[in-house]
Amino acid sequence: MEHLGDLGWEAHAPTWWHDGRRWHLSYLAMRPGPDGAQAVLDLIPGTGAEPTDLTADLERCPLELVQAAQGPPLALFAHGLDTELHRLDPSTRTFTPLRRSTGLLESLTCDDTGTTVAVQVATPTHPREVYAGAATATLTRLTHLRPELEGLAWGAQERLAYRARDGLELDGLLVMPVGLPPEEGPFPMVTWVHGGPYGRFMDQFTLNAHAPAQWLAHSGYAVFLPNPRGGQGHGRTFAERVIGHLGAGEWTDILDGIDLLVQRGVADPDRLGIGGWSHGGTMAAWAVGHTDRFRAALVGAGVSDWGMLAATGEYGAAEAGLSGSIGWEGIGPHPHDAVGPISFASHITTPVLIAHGREDTNVPVGQALYLHRALRHFGVECEFVTYPGAGHGLHTSSHQADLLERTRAWFDRHLASRA
Repeated sequence: MEHLGDLGWEAHAPTWWHDGRRWHLSYLAMRPGPDGAQAVLDLIPGTGAEPTDLTADLERCPLELVQAAQGPPLALFAHGLDTELHRLDPSTRTFTPLRRSTGLLESLTCDDTGTTVAVQVATPTHPREVYAGAATATLTRLTHLRPELEGLAWGAQERLAYRARDGLELDGLLVMPVGLPPEEGPFPMVTWVHGGPYGRFMDQFTLNAHAPAQWLAHSGYAVFLPNPRGGQGHGRTFAERVIGHLGAGEWTDILDGIDLLVQRGVADPDRLGIGGWSHGGTMAAWAVGHTDRFRAALVGAGVSDWGMLAATGEYGAAEAGLSGSIGWEGIGPHPHDAVGPISFASHITTPVLIAHGREDTNVPVGQALYLHRALRHFGVECEFVTYPGAGHGLHTSSHQADLLERTRAWFDRHLASRA
């Protein structure tokens, strides 16, 4: 057995391929830095050379890498709101696109040659189903896993493209209230921020406890799903823009999208809400500390204090690096205090619902306790719920149903009527 050296953090999905002269081992791993992004690394065994990043200059982000027994590997890439299927070209060590699909592709498998694939597909109006066929042709749906959803009405989902105030090109989604066209607005609108920050919203069916877009659309809300800087789908430079600058351009990207939808007459400026899970919860806490435009917020599994996260979180020091400093680096003042939501708790007047898994090791529940105690200290209306046995996500149906009901009730209480 040969030791191939340090493969990097969270290396997985090893694939072997031959370039006509020698064997290569390519795999997925977290690239250095706190942004949480993956790369496809390529190692040539026996040379002693360091792995080469095959995706460093791409304006898309690798998601999966799959072995083809008699050919080069296949890969899935996040690109904007969509997902692409690529094949590695052995002669150039670059990826060649085979297809671009609206929304989500995941759980890719292929035959020995990589010409026939099976994959899970989610469309804007239907959750994951299994499809198969030639990699470059129309895929055939093989499963009907959610027959209870057939025939139900959903909120129309619009792809958004807009520029941030500094000119950066951004995308996102707008989910309309079920059965209502934009011209009947303005509507109460909830902005829901994705996790990560190295996450993204795709042009797919979005209804779960951590991203309840269609759930809220059925209750008469427009839902804005922004993809601000720092997220996935636009390459390395886009993802790295938030390192040490949390709450800066990322926050104004979200505001610029909200302003666009207010100007279009979709969003009622007097009935705005915001929420999110994980980093989305962090941004919701940040939002209400910096504006009183929102009438209600939901902070799910969010970070309140980056210094505390470094000491207690599962990936603490790495994730806290996003904030620009760690508390044990000296007396301070520390840059992370300037980007931590808890530092602005005294500015919060918006009612806040805090939800957190009690056994969360990624963002420990102490983060929620800290924010809750601060809000109580300043007399801010708040509710706080924890889920026994739950980690960073809610995976039992009872927990998910409870959070969905609480989410709707919270926004109904504060957004249903005009101020």
